[in-house]
Amino acid sequence: MRPRGQNWSLRLARPGDAEAMPGIERAAAAAFAGEAAIDQARTRAEVDYARLIRRGHSLVAHVGEAMAGFLVAQPFSRELHIWEMDVAPAFQRRGIGAGLVRAAQIDARNTGFAALTLTTSRDLAWNGPFYARLGFEEVTALDAHPRLAGELANEVDDGLPADRRCAMIWFLD
Repeated sequence: MRPRGQNWSLRLARPGDAEAMPGIERAAAAAFAGEAAIDQARTRAEVDYARLIRRGHSLVAHVGEAMAGFLVAQPFSRELHIWEMDVAPAFQRRGIGAGLVRAAQIDARNTGFAALTLTTSRDLAWNGPFYARLGFEEVTALDAHPRLAGELANEVDDGLPADRRCAMIWFLD
């Protein structure tokens, strides 16, 4: 995938990719530290990323030899859940994040999932509105989605502001 004339590529994540992911996550969080309640100490460890990569639905984007971004996802019954999607600050605003999400949508469709889900901040431009532009809808009936309700509750327990968090879903047609 090379939208907007940018020279970048996507592929399935490999076990060795886990090493670079925490650094990209921290750098992306630092870039927005003034605008969001992001605790940079809460980033996932390399071992956590390696575990998610083994599930087979994680992607990486490269610009040349450099990992520019990644998306890690995990199956839950008939849904594929995006746990994290980050693009390194040096490579942002090139369509890489959208490319990662669109590739995950294709993966979800091709693998037979009914939906793609995530939790995010509803009010930050690169979160809720970004995913809405890609076809995601905010889940307003959380009682019908207990797993997502539980994820949001865990995030609030971890210190994220409840009024700014939401679950989103993209249903396959």
